[in-house]
Amino acid sequence: MLSGFIALVSLVSCDPTVKTDDIEAKEKLDISNFILNNDTIDFVKKSSGLYYFDLVVGTGAQAETHDTAYVFYAIQYLTTQIFETNFGTTDTLIFPVNEAKTLPGFDEGITYMNEGGKSLIVAPSNLAFGTQGNYYVSPFTPFLFQIYLVKLKKH
Repeated sequence: MLSGFIALVSLVSCDPTVKTDDIEAKEKLDISNFILNNDTIDFVKKSSGLYYFDLVVGTGAQAETHDTAYVFYAIQYLTTQIFETNFGTTDTLIFPVNEAKTLPGFDEGITYMNEGGKSLIVAPSNLAFGTQGNYYVSPFTPFLFQIYLVKLKKH
């Protein structure tokens, strides 16, 4: 249910009429516009292409590979329409950090966080659902992740 994005099975789009260069350029423009339109948020662009911002810097331990993370999250389109969330529930998403059990941008973003922290992450498609898309997501769709790292169990 809430971990649907973890186990999502890709059904690759094979439409030969889609021009990849055009959609890729639109994705880059959408990300640029989102960053410009949210200029009060000081996103830091990482070498992977991910944009990261701490809403609240956590005071606990920093997340490391193989730790177990307990998080509340929202995955949103850059229009801020929610794609999936567990905010408003009592069930945290529990997963091992940086072990490819979540979307690549989600995994990477967690490694910048400390326990108790809240962050915003803009993930380009290659760090989200991929450049091919799937049954639920169009190719080259970037996403905004809101993450609250509630608890860490160190490895």
